[in-house]
Amino acid sequence: MATLTVRNLEDDVVRRLRVRAAEHGRSAEAEHREILRTVLSGDDQAAARQQAAERLAEFRHRTGGRGSASAVQLLEESRAGRMQALSGDGR
Repeated sequence: MATLTVRNLEDDVVRRLRVRAAEHGRSAEAEHREILRTVLSGDDQAAARQQAAERLAEFRHRTGGRGSASAVQLLEESRAGRMQALSGDGR
């Protein structure tokens, strides 16, 4: 394996790298390797899309049988309510 030295990094970049590494339970060097591997492999976007698709599928599964009103039905109810208010019919 090769060795890579990065010089002249801004203090803020180094601080953020260390914070991110701590959040992921890695050393700053290991975090740096993971960032480079992820960005250069292009897997980051595919993984993000896959994760979003899984979350959406889970949401659909959880909310599928609720029987909530359709958009058309909600619009019709809203219009009917406004018509009642305009006509003064307070039933």
